Amino acid sequence: MRDNGRVTSATRQPDTPAALAPPRLIATDLDGTLLRDDKSVSPRTIAALAAAEEAGIEVFFVTGRPARWMDVVSDHVHGHGLAICGNGAAVVDLHGGPGAHRFVKVRELPRKNALDAVQLLRDAAPGTVYAVEQTYGFNQEPDYPKLHMEIPDTLAPAEDLLAPDSHTAGEPVIKILAYHPAIEPDAFLTLARIAIGDRADVTRSSPSALLEISGPGVSKASTLALCCAERGISHEEVVAFGDMPNDVEMLTWAGRSYAMGNAHPDVLAAASGRTVANNDDGVAVVIERLIDGRA
Repeated sequence: MRDNGRVTSATRQPDTPAALAPPRLIATDLDGTLLRDDKSVSPRTIAALAAAEEAGIEVFFVTGRPARWMDVVSDHVHGHGLAICGNGAAVVDLHGGPGAHRFVKVRELPRKNALDAVQLLRDAAPGTVYAVEQTYGFNQEPDYPKLHMEIPDTLAPAEDLLAPDSHTAGEPVIKILAYHPAIEPDAFLTLARIAIGDRADVTRSSPSALLEISGPGVSKASTLALCCAERGISHEEVVAFGDMPNDVEMLTWAGRSYAMGNAHPDVLAAASGRTVANNDDGVAVVIERLIDGRA
């Protein structure tokens, strides 16, 4: 189903002690967090996630990835339920296995907002190029670089792709990807947030100047808050893991949160705790301690 409402998650400040309630849900980012740099899920991590679920702790994968890129998880980790994809734009049921993922919730980026964001950022940062993520499709401008391991369905200006009469108009827009070849990544994020204002939410998860533009109020945190409310789970009962700016809101919302040893400085400042790097199975290290009552 679609959810066009603006939802803003309540957040706690990083220096506010979280009540150490028994964890009921683990929310983990994928790239740079749960996955190693080679995009694998280590045997130790697979075992830790299975042990968490056996202990009655639900596991949510919370990622900027689109649903079609979730096979890396569903190929290796079985039975771990739901994933929040596209930085909160979609909730996807992974139980069908690779190629059979089902959309449970879609929080789309309205096309008018998307068009406004594209134009505002073009004006503020000439040279910006765009790609458009939809529930099932991926389209991009001709000058958009080859950043993703797939062939776009359509090459066209973003304004044409987002037009009300576009051939893509029947499918929800999940997010816009905006790339600039010359601006420093964090500076590009700051510039874009100022330029776009409340027309859309802007974040980034890439080490390059690649931004992700979602609907107003749509983030990993706000969608995770919705999913937890549906389950009667409070933020104090959530343990979250992340490494990049698109994880900051989720980490400040969760009762306990861990920045990876390889995390961006903003993530280190936002999280209530820190673990070792993704290549050293930092998520598994904490889960093992949680189950043993040592964290």
